[in-house]
Amino acid sequence: MNSPLSASRSLSTGHSTFTDRALSRRTLLTSVGALGLGGLLTACGGSDDEPADGRAGASTSGGPWTFKDDRGTTVRTDSTPKRIVAFVGAAAVLHDFGIECVGVFGPTKLENGEPDPRAGGIDVNKVTILGNTYPQFNVERYAALRPDLLVAQMTDPPALWYVPEESAKKIESLAPSVGILTTKSSLTEVIDRFTELAASLGADVKSAELAADRTIFETASAHLRRAATRSSGRLKVMAISAAPDLMYVANPDDFTDLRYYKSLGVDFVTPAKLSEGGFWHQLSWENVDTYDADVILVDNRPGTLQPADLAKAEPTWARLPAVRAKQIFPWVNEERFSHAGYGPRIDSLAAALEKSKKTAA
Repeated sequence: MNSPLSASRSLSTGHSTFTDRALSRRTLLTSVGALGLGGLLTACGGSDDEPADGRAGASTSGGPWTFKDDRGTTVRTDSTPKRIVAFVGAAAVLHDFGIECVGVFGPTKLENGEPDPRAGGIDVNKVTILGNTYPQFNVERYAALRPDLLVAQMTDPPALWYVPEESAKKIESLAPSVGILTTKSSLTEVIDRFTELAASLGADVKSAELAADRTIFETASAHLRRAATRSSGRLKVMAISAAPDLMYVANPDDFTDLRYYKSLGVDFVTPAKLSEGGFWHQLSWENVDTYDADVILVDNRPGTLQPADLAKAEPTWARLPAVRAKQIFPWVNEERFSHAGYGPRIDSLAAALEKSKKTAA
């Protein structure tokens, strides 16, 4: 997939500048939000001499371990991997299954040192952080962790999310890797794939706690279905990401979460035109009223413009009926792919739709 942004120029959100070539292999789901990661601090936890001893749940057996990932690659090791390093979003999912990673890479800490929301329940002060922003990835520190396995999400297989192109071969030579596809797929399928991986690593995926998380997810999904298909009329919903120069309208079929919400009855704006590689229709701020919407979901990742910023900086923002009706809600674009991660998000969206109303075109 290509970056939704023009390949003819480099881009900045005020924190740092990236080239589209660096983004194009990953699309960053996202490029707007991902560009803003440049200002985050690089941090590290643990020790080079004594790496944290993360464990992949209860040991499954003393025999060989295999797992077929979403690249179609069957990974084989002599025993169940124990020392796992993962993209922070994947590590957060594994944490929900009781599996702790010895190292992570990707947005783990905010500028103020607090955990990035994408870290989920990970203790960011105890895990070794190999790089907090793309393309940072400390290969020497990675090698010092003596990794048994690297786990990352994928948006553009076979590239692994946040693994830099320039050092990918070296990184993948140090330990086997697993890639889980997280775009243009079913949300429940992605969650199931992570569940399969966690089970293979020794997690008790039938525990009472995980069963409760699944129940919350299913209950929230039923809640959203009712809210989306209410008798008073379906609301038109638009998901966006905002930058100083452009507003990006999301194509729901390209985003795993939006596709799932759509399957439950949420009536999304579907852009008539997409950038190369899909995902977005980019609009100048003079043309933000191209699509009618009763509700707007705004990408809330660090580095993107938020409603308060837009109200001050973009006069045309106030022209939108959903803005006038104060029917603007956060879109958590990079939630972790677990029932524990998405259950509350789905319920929040249902509640937002319940308190919203049709607006005049």
